[in-house]
Amino acid sequence: MTDTALSTQALELLDRAVEAMGGQRRDGQHEMVRRVVAAIESGDHLLVQAGTGTGKSLAYLIPLIVNALGSDKPAVIATATLALQAQIVGRDVPRLLAALETVLPRPIDVALVKGRSNYVCKQKLGGGFPTEDTGEGALFTLGEDASVAHLPGSSSGPTSQLGKEVVRLRDWAQDTETGDRDELVPGVTDRAWRQVSVTSMECLGAQKCPLATECFSELARAKGAEADIVVTNHAMLAISAFEGIAVLPDYDVVVVDEAHELQDRVTGAVSGQLSVQMLLSAASSTRKHTAVPVDALQAAAAALDLALAGTPEGLMPQGLSEAQSQAVGQARDASRAALSDSKPEGNAAVDGGRSIARSRLNLIFELCERLLSAQDEGEVVWASRPGTFVPGQGYQRAEQSEPAVLNIAPLSVAMKLREGLFADRTVVLTSATLAIGQSFQATAGGLGLLGPSAPKWTGADVGSPFDYPRQGMLYVAAHLKKPGFGNSPEQLEELKELINAAGGGTLALFSSRRAAEDAAAKLRPQLAAKILCQGDSSMSALIREFAEEPDSCLFGTMSLWQGVDVQGASCRLVVIDRIPFPRPDDPLVTARARAVARNGGDGFLAISATHAAVRLAQGVGRLIRSSSDRGVVAVLDSRLANASYGGFLRAALPPFWATKDRAVALSALKRLAEK
Repeated sequence: MTDTALSTQALELLDRAVEAMGGQRRDGQHEMVRRVVAAIESGDHLLVQAGTGTGKSLAYLIPLIVNALGSDKPAVIATATLALQAQIVGRDVPRLLAALETVLPRPIDVALVKGRSNYVCKQKLGGGFPTEDTGEGALFTLGEDASVAHLPGSSSGPTSQLGKEVVRLRDWAQDTETGDRDELVPGVTDRAWRQVSVTSMECLGAQKCPLATECFSELARAKGAEADIVVTNHAMLAISAFEGIAVLPDYDVVVVDEAHELQDRVTGAVSGQLSVQMLLSAASSTRKHTAVPVDALQAAAAALDLALAGTPEGLMPQGLSEAQSQAVGQARDASRAALSDSKPEGNAAVDGGRSIARSRLNLIFELCERLLSAQDEGEVVWASRPGTFVPGQGYQRAEQSEPAVLNIAPLSVAMKLREGLFADRTVVLTSATLAIGQSFQATAGGLGLLGPSAPKWTGADVGSPFDYPRQGMLYVAAHLKKPGFGNSPEQLEELKELINAAGGGTLALFSSRRAAEDAAAKLRPQLAAKILCQGDSSMSALIREFAEEPDSCLFGTMSLWQGVDVQGASCRLVVIDRIPFPRPDDPLVTARARAVARNGGDGFLAISATHAAVRLAQGVGRLIRSSSDRGVVAVLDSRLANASYGGFLRAALPPFWATKDRAVALSALKRLAEK
């Protein structure tokens, strides 16, 4: 690839930054800088796989800085997780800008933009929103417990934990410059935070809210409009691209980090649920805050309840039944009439309660419209019943007698992404896991980059600085039976022997919360190593303790498959209980696999196996995090070695030295433990 003036400038800045920050030159990082600059200059989209240790944040930040110096539009960085957002804004950007301060012609302004619920709402704080919670959790019905501390001359304070948190929140809200929840240390419970924040549905909007000029969320968005680089998340990116809501400024380049998550995050952002309880809540809110009769809404709720009675959970391949369609139509008509009748008259004063009620009605109307046209619009409909999480027992399904919930989601978000995201700007998608083998086709197809009229794109794998065959071993327990429900005695015995050989230092990744807790409970009495388990404390506290105690073990689920960056001897063994296939009864997965099969493809490989390959690579990637790390990844699912699709899955993994010999793996772990 021939360097242009811009890529030469970017590479010079990269070398300057790496030297100033005490780092080392990495060929993959240089190659990624070239690729990102080339994409920005050509306008072609880029899928770039950058292995762990490449330094991809720096490799895309510098091209964005170079672009910002000559562009009148900001660039956007969208991440899947708050953790990476915080890392970019709180660590990567400040260090980089400090390193380049003397060579940049002007300061570079970087802004963080989040969803409204992440910020304190001054209107709600001042009593502008009536609470829907009449229990002790309501901010303005906490009575003396929350307010006595603010009375002149009062020496007492709130007595409940919730009251104390609310008072601390109100005090903090008077001093904070951003209103951002992440800046509140120590944090508060979700219940307390809800008393001072609003969702996008509840927000009055900049045109109606009397405190719009002071609104933390609006100020953050205004700052984003003036910034050179805006950092946000996948959900905000989806809302901006698909719903036409100006949550982000007009931008010309976007880098999507953790891009292996984009399809699922976008699907989640544009999915919806309709329930009987939603109709009843909307009726209650409408009755409380408007003068509109709610008999029609209540009748629609009763009709929907009757139509959903006995509906089994799962995919509804034929869509709604006739009775369900009639009930949903009744709900649509009732919500539309209530919306029409509840419009504020003339220059009526802003009414927070009326605004919330109308937002709920509008959401119901839109969901009903989608459900009634699902078959024509290619959307998937399924029924579910909300369960509950029981500590020590995991996720418990609701009884069949519980009212069903109707769910709707696009069969594919590919065309939505093509039209809403890729049409008018340059998109760079990056992750450590975008390709399976050397192919980006599966990722590109899910994102709308394949097929007729697809936009131009290129794919590149810039590699990793790690010597995987020398640094790591992949052990597959091929002798074990195919995993069934829960942990088998043979799996637990294998896990125990591996941990004993390693002397601790183990990150054990499980496919379910129940499996992790069960394994921890059964192995704690049998092992000398300390076992930490997800749920025992906050995730950050558990990871910190695991990193600080080299002989401890950490057991957990999917958030640990992607969220742990522990270097050194503290993580010398990573154990994966089973291949992370999606649930076989997942309605959306089932519908997508059937659609692939109808078009002559292999639905299992295209959907379930591809999903599993990316997630498996993420889990395996927890082992080697620096050039000095050494360790073993042990997969206790024999299908990785024995099933016909095993090779497909292994193609997505780093090129570790592989073995099925248990004795070899145990011997390697014992040597690591002795160092």
